[in-house]
Amino acid sequence: MGTLPELFAAWFAGRGWTPRPHQLALLRAAAAGDSALLIAPTGGGKTLAGFLPSLVTLHRTPRPPGPGALHTLYISPLKALAVDIARNLMAPVEDMGLPIRIETRTGDTPQNRRARQKDDPPHILLTTPESLELLLSQPEAGEFFGGLGAVVVDEIHALAGSKRGDQLALGLARLGRLAPAARRVGLSATVAWPEPLRAFLSPSGRAGDVRLVQVRGGAPPELSITLPEGRLPWGGHMGLASMPEVYRRIREAGVTIVFVNTRAQSELCFQALWRLNDDNLPIALHHGSLTVEQRRKVEAAMAAGKLRAVVATASLDLGIDWGNVDQVIQVGAPKGVARLLQRVGRANHRMDEASRAILVPANRFEVIECTAALEAVRHGELDGDPPRPGGLDVLAQHVLAMACHAPFHPDEFFAEVTRAAPYATLSRRDFDDVVRFVEDGGYALKVYERFRKLFRDAEGLVHVRDTRVARQLRMNLGTIVETPLIKVRLRGGPVLGEVEEWFVSTLVAGDCFIFAGQTLRFEALDAMSAVVSRGGEGDPRVPAYAGSRLPLSTWLAARVREILHDPRKWRLLPQPVRDWLRLQQKQSALPEKDGMLVETFPRGSRWFMVAYCFEGRLAHQTLGMLVTKRMERLGFGPLGYLATDYVLATWSAFEPTDVAQFFEEDILGEELEEWMAESSMLRRTFRNIATIAGLLEKNYPGQEKRPRQMTMNADLIYDVLRKHEPDHVLLRATRQEAAGGLTDVARIGLVLARAKGRIKHMALDRVSPLAVPALIEEGREWVAGGAEDALLAEAEAMVDDVTGGAEAFSGLLAEVTEAVRVRAGIVDKPRHRERRPRNARFIRTAPRGVTGA
Repeated sequence: MGTLPELFAAWFAGRGWTPRPHQLALLRAAAAGDSALLIAPTGGGKTLAGFLPSLVTLHRTPRPPGPGALHTLYISPLKALAVDIARNLMAPVEDMGLPIRIETRTGDTPQNRRARQKDDPPHILLTTPESLELLLSQPEAGEFFGGLGAVVVDEIHALAGSKRGDQLALGLARLGRLAPAARRVGLSATVAWPEPLRAFLSPSGRAGDVRLVQVRGGAPPELSITLPEGRLPWGGHMGLASMPEVYRRIREAGVTIVFVNTRAQSELCFQALWRLNDDNLPIALHHGSLTVEQRRKVEAAMAAGKLRAVVATASLDLGIDWGNVDQVIQVGAPKGVARLLQRVGRANHRMDEASRAILVPANRFEVIECTAALEAVRHGELDGDPPRPGGLDVLAQHVLAMACHAPFHPDEFFAEVTRAAPYATLSRRDFDDVVRFVEDGGYALKVYERFRKLFRDAEGLVHVRDTRVARQLRMNLGTIVETPLIKVRLRGGPVLGEVEEWFVSTLVAGDCFIFAGQTLRFEALDAMSAVVSRGGEGDPRVPAYAGSRLPLSTWLAARVREILHDPRKWRLLPQPVRDWLRLQQKQSALPEKDGMLVETFPRGSRWFMVAYCFEGRLAHQTLGMLVTKRMERLGFGPLGYLATDYVLATWSAFEPTDVAQFFEEDILGEELEEWMAESSMLRRTFRNIATIAGLLEKNYPGQEKRPRQMTMNADLIYDVLRKHEPDHVLLRATRQEAAGGLTDVARIGLVLARAKGRIKHMALDRVSPLAVPALIEEGREWVAGGAEDALLAEAEAMVDDVTGGAEAFSGLLAEVTEAVRVRAGIVDKPRHRERRPRNARFIRTAPRGVTGA
């Protein structure tokens, strides 16, 4: 099977194509029965390469209908991507008249089709990690997957290292038992760590078992940076000042994807483009909080060529195959080189043609970050972290799912689980504790009947307790735990999407906010949704979403420090940024490449301390909590702090002296333990872990628990476990997760190690130029007893402090005022009349095009 059959060769030739070397390489790997990881740039024909061996096999050896028909299982991180691949795959199948049936199986698949697929599966089934786990939990899973010949995992780099990836790895380990002869194929964009992905694919968890097919070359992308006309903003992260330039680029191109970093930013940018859209271009909005129907409407319109632009978040990062996209515009800094390349690859979607992308930094720091990212792309350098160990909460869910499939012996099951790469180093103690937890809840909870889900027979086999437990598992299966959300529903109309519960709790009747590309008036909160109407008076707010900010990668942060520290590299920067850095050099100092610059200065009745850490917002937020706790212990009277991707700033009642003591490495000891014990963050983390592990169940037959009820239950159980079983496996999982992704302790350790003995303290009499963006940034965190800083009252004095009243910086006062309004969730109401769309059935309050999806 290492060469193309005549029918396939003719199909390629009929399109003027020649099979690419990596497509033939996967054919040869399949002929040898080997698994393979294909790493290739976007547009290189990865998907066809992954399916080609299966198509050839099914052409040569057709499978009759029936329980053993399933040959290839395709797993995608996105339901929409699975649907799109199925549609694209039908083209060669129909053109060549192949006797192959292709279907999807996701959460959107109708129940009657799911039932039919059990008895009469297709030859190729396209699904997601969640649906795979659901299929594996069925008693018939052995028969369903027994004849499986291949598993294709698409966008594997987007799954490995996440909880969905943990779930998939465990599912692959079970497939290794049910269909040991099935080969595996992984498809990935360019990544920095290919070896962990090979191990992820391997039936044994060892990278050496999987062939690596890596595509070199391809046309390098055409990348550029564009700045707003006039003044370059000092701070803020929305990029609204550049929307006139973004709109001009959209108007001059055929089709554009405008990527942004947050859902709130997507709403604001869409509104800004709407106000500029005098040409009535069809422009759409796409983010994860909109309804599935709205998102699908946009995806279909994009595929049909009906759109000129779509404003999107990471919801389109993985790319439906839209080959007619002319350019990508990234508004805001990309936060990582690999992420930037993933988004850039959406343009042209052809490996041999350059993808064109424009970066639109929102402020001066982001100009430096964008410059660092472009330099990295030019030198072929990548960033990214290797996958972390698998989560115990995901393992708990998998234990119950596999017990629902069939009884298991713990020894055999432990051997199976440790063949999944994320769990290769899992200790037997952790495994046994997880099984014990699923069995009866553990020591502190075993007295409650509701937590008893498994039992053991005389031979030591573990069984599911009853059908009710199996039904509950299948209703709650999954690893994605959302922050409590409330549906947004038009009075007398459809649901538009969801916003976080805390945001709705701040609204009163008559308040208006921007969502789904339109201005909405909040009317009331009913049992399950926020009832709204279109329009409204006053300044509209914008919903923000917890955890939606993308983290700055460690590697890119190091490049930013390098550019700042070395004036020779400033030639890459635009003149306003160079002037800004020279002013900083004159009034203070430049951040150190391998050390840390810390500035202190008075402002009114407070003392500010700004530390230039450059380790990302997440690490800085936790570091701020630890630093202010130490300041409080030492008597400096901290009042508050803020964290951006670049700096940590604190303000206190007394002048910070001997600043090195605030950044000693032992801050990760007592202060961290004390803070984590007191922090509500641990309770939120426990709630998410308990939900995935099955301790809390969101869905019951015929009803759904309210988020507030689930939170109360989680808090009660959390307190019981802390008191009576502090080493409970879920508390261990909570602490592990908090120390990893949520608090970014590892990156804090990097900051403190870098700062040790190398802190440069500049005691200033006024704010420095580099500190100004921090003082007008949003997202302040307040220490107990602190009061909100009256930035508007101090704005004029701040400008005078930094610039000496220089005319060149006279626009900063207006910018500070605007930044404070954005931080409060306020945007200016349009001062011109609202353009009503012609196609009102498809579009709501927006330009003549597509919105709300």
